[in-house]
Amino acid sequence: MSEESQLASATDLAVTLAWVAGAVTAAYFLGMGVSWVLLRMGRRSDILRDIAILTRRPVRAIMMVIAAGIALQRTDTDAAWRGWADHLLRVLLIAAITWMIAKLVQVVERRMIARFAGGDTGLTDADLHRRRVRTQVTVLRRLAVAIVVLLGTAAALMTFPSFADIGTTLFASAGVLSVVAGLAAQTSLGAVFAGLQIAFSNAIRVGDVVVIEKQWGRIEEITLTYVVVTIWDERRLILPCTYFTTTPFENWTRNATEVMGLVELDVDFTVPLDDMRAELDRILAANDDLWDGRLGVLEVTDATGGSVRVWITISAPNSSALWGLRTAVREAMVKWLQRQGTAALPRWRFEPAPTTQAPTSPRELAYSRRPSGEGLFSGSAEAQERARAFEGAADDADRS
Repeated sequence: MSEESQLASATDLAVTLAWVAGAVTAAYFLGMGVSWVLLRMGRRSDILRDIAILTRRPVRAIMMVIAAGIALQRTDTDAAWRGWADHLLRVLLIAAITWMIAKLVQVVERRMIARFAGGDTGLTDADLHRRRVRTQVTVLRRLAVAIVVLLGTAAALMTFPSFADIGTTLFASAGVLSVVAGLAAQTSLGAVFAGLQIAFSNAIRVGDVVVIEKQWGRIEEITLTYVVVTIWDERRLILPCTYFTTTPFENWTRNATEVMGLVELDVDFTVPLDDMRAELDRILAANDDLWDGRLGVLEVTDATGGSVRVWITISAPNSSALWGLRTAVREAMVKWLQRQGTAALPRWRFEPAPTTQAPTSPRELAYSRRPSGEGLFSGSAEAQERARAFEGAADDADRS
């Protein structure tokens, strides 16, 4: 290539880059203007405000890619890089459009939650429907975004000639259904189907209080493949969705938030149970912010082993209040037992067995060691004679 040709190519490249840079800059500021207009209009429309906030970046990206393509098309250059530059812009445009659609799906999610699941999502009965809708809409949004990304990736790959032939053959083949069914049986897609089952079976929702692996926690997030549980000590327990479809667990807020709890105490037989019940009523009345008034019962469930076992069954509006109420009742009852004195505390009682009078003389001591029904000497006439002689000598010793 001559020096004049190289100079011409460099000049064409510089001109092309200048056109592209100018077009991209103009498109960026145009995108900012579009976002500003939508924000101004969003003062009267919530959906326009969400569109302006969530789609401002993909809108600018689409405008910049389109502007770069138009500027590149207006240049009359046949350089070697022109082919792959056009192809790169097509891929970027597909990516930007995919990004835009994903953000629009998020806008739909926000509007659905605001309309059907707006407000507080706490632990009262009024919030059950809201939490169910929020969970289902969130899972559907994740699934829709995953499908959009998958289709966008497939569209980008179809721009390559080698992948285009494979894609055409695959989608035209009747065996695509068997391939999809086979993949669905795998662990990864099995977790996705489990996530959809969780979202629409109403087994758990975002905000539910559950007991999993002997851990008390609250459902923080439900995705297509895993569930995040916030444990009471602020740790996060990450579990696959298949766990909730194959393993039993406790859901304390599935249909209602009211729960009952138990406080166990071992006391002495002498404790006045009527006074103890009166003290329980006083404690519950003092904690009316935690106690819902449904149940407050003291029952004797066992009376063996030297102590009386007392069960105090109480109720609360939710699990958090129940925990506080149980600790308050337990502490107050312990203090009440302390005020009753040591007689109220469990004691072990032992009573010694009755004993016979100990022998007082050597003769009684000797006979007390003999087997029952037998003399000192036995077995023959000579032995009986020796026994009588021995007993006579023992009597003489006692008299002396």
